[in-house]
Amino acid sequence: MSNPQPLRVMTIFGTRPDTIKMAPVVHELQRHPHVECIVCVTAQHREMLDDVLALFAIRPDHDLDIMTEDQSLTEITTRVLIGMEEVFEKVRPDVALVHGDTTTSTAAALAAFYQQIPVGHVEAGLRTSNPWLPFPEEMNRRITGTIASYHFSPTELAREHLLGENIPKENIIVTGNTVIDAFSQTAEREDLPQPSGWERIDPQRPVILVTAHRRENHAHMREMCEAMLEIARMPERPQIFWPVHPSPRVRPIAYEVLGTEPGVVLVDPMDYARMVAAVRDCTFVLTDSGGLQEEAPCLGKPVLVMREETERPEGVLAGTLELVGHERSKIVAAAARLLSDPEAYKRMSGAHNPYGDGHAATRIAAWLLARLRGADYPKPFEGGLTA
Repeated sequence: MSNPQPLRVMTIFGTRPDTIKMAPVVHELQRHPHVECIVCVTAQHREMLDDVLALFAIRPDHDLDIMTEDQSLTEITTRVLIGMEEVFEKVRPDVALVHGDTTTSTAAALAAFYQQIPVGHVEAGLRTSNPWLPFPEEMNRRITGTIASYHFSPTELAREHLLGENIPKENIIVTGNTVIDAFSQTAEREDLPQPSGWERIDPQRPVILVTAHRRENHAHMREMCEAMLEIARMPERPQIFWPVHPSPRVRPIAYEVLGTEPGVVLVDPMDYARMVAAVRDCTFVLTDSGGLQEEAPCLGKPVLVMREETERPEGVLAGTLELVGHERSKIVAAAARLLSDPEAYKRMSGAHNPYGDGHAATRIAAWLLARLRGADYPKPFEGGLTA
């Protein structure tokens, strides 16, 4: 390497999804003798963060512990900005890595910019056509992408989005998505625990794994729950298994509509290992989450996406995802098709997953060492789709 000084990289994350996706990056950086990896968590979602840190054996160097009950986006942003200012002034890393579309990532990127510290954006370039969908994630990632100096895109389409926004091509590499690294490594473990409540599931009947919590869907949560109620009463006798998000905009409605319905199992949020096991053992996934759109197809599970738009159109093009929105009739029709039409199910379950090969974190670490310490550049991931 042309520069013998260790590369000081700070990784910053605060929710369960971005912790999962950054865990392989942390491990890869820690593996390198020429890298000093500093881990900072904001604890934007405290109760959904600590179990993942334990699973991946990550011990934070800095913990802002910002979470408060029913916190607003403004409160999260303000506390992250103030907290990260102190951390950056103390640590002064060579580069700060943030992930995806969380408010933690955007606020941390802005705090780094104020300290003139370069930002690397993991999972860069995902876009929908509407800055309000999903809210606030779409605007978060656009802002973070504007601040970032280095862009680690999961697919070629994401790279094209960035090029269309005049990001220099030399600042972008297609890596695949680190969520595939994390999910694949976890799914291979022989010690995965059974999901809480799974003992109430009949293995002879179909199982639909549900997650739903997006802010954009809060106004539609009752209609979405009523769609699940109709699905649970279909002739195929499907079972609904839903780890219900603790949000007061989600949990009360879910239990009011579905809490007493036979065949519906509502449980508290699960740790990541149990969620991976639930994906492994379900029939298909009904979700408004982001990561599951990439994770579930790893195991051949079709994904119905309860959103009007997705920043992961590659999955729609590949056939692993279907957008069903939040309307009751569309959700019910799509679920009925997968439950009653074996060919429709086979097409989705057998489609190619365009989101990675399990080596995204390796490419990210290698690219940073190439760009900032003169090492050799890695070869980009070439398995993704373009529009």
